[in-house]
Amino acid sequence: MPTSPIVGIAASSEDAELFADVVRRAGGSPLALSQDSAGSGVSALVLAAEGDAAHLALAKAALDKDMPLLAIGGGLHTLNLALGGAQATPVEGHGPEGEESSFHRIYIAPGSKLAAVVGSGGFVRVNSRHEKGIREVDKSPLLLASSYSLEDGKIEALESPDHAWVIGVQFRPERRLEIPPHFDRLFQSLVERVLYA
Repeated sequence: MPTSPIVGIAASSEDAELFADVVRRAGGSPLALSQDSAGSGVSALVLAAEGDAAHLALAKAALDKDMPLLAIGGGLHTLNLALGGAQATPVEGHGPEGEESSFHRIYIAPGSKLAAVVGSGGFVRVNSRHEKGIREVDKSPLLLASSYSLEDGKIEALESPDHAWVIGVQFRPERRLEIPPHFDRLFQSLVERVLYA
């Protein structure tokens, strides 16, 4: 039986345990990465932190190694920056309402890696906790947009065609009770990519 792969988690301290829990459920061994941690011994990365120099360097190192990478929330913006995209811009109506998430509908492109992982493309309602977003003009030319918000056309997911498993999502799949359960497959697929590569 394969050993449990170590999945590095770069996230805020208040969210780190949510990510650790979903990684454990998916069969991985979570390892919280600090800003000065290089992530040695890590087989996959969950990047949920936005674009400071340390997280940007972590994303670039993972991409250089073709390490399985799941970028979430602000991590999507970091992924975009790491591959030469522009800074995210402010958006209205997507941020949390106090402590609660807001919600909106997105369209997932059939045939995308994201659709293959979660089991379908099409329309779905997801949570929203971000105050910045990526427009098509901000997107790295090295990434493909695989999901858009229906309300404002902002990009909701990106993926790399040049890496084995690199997916970024704007919504927050670690908040399991706020989105459809098939989004757990993002974490399962990340772990499986390490186990069966």
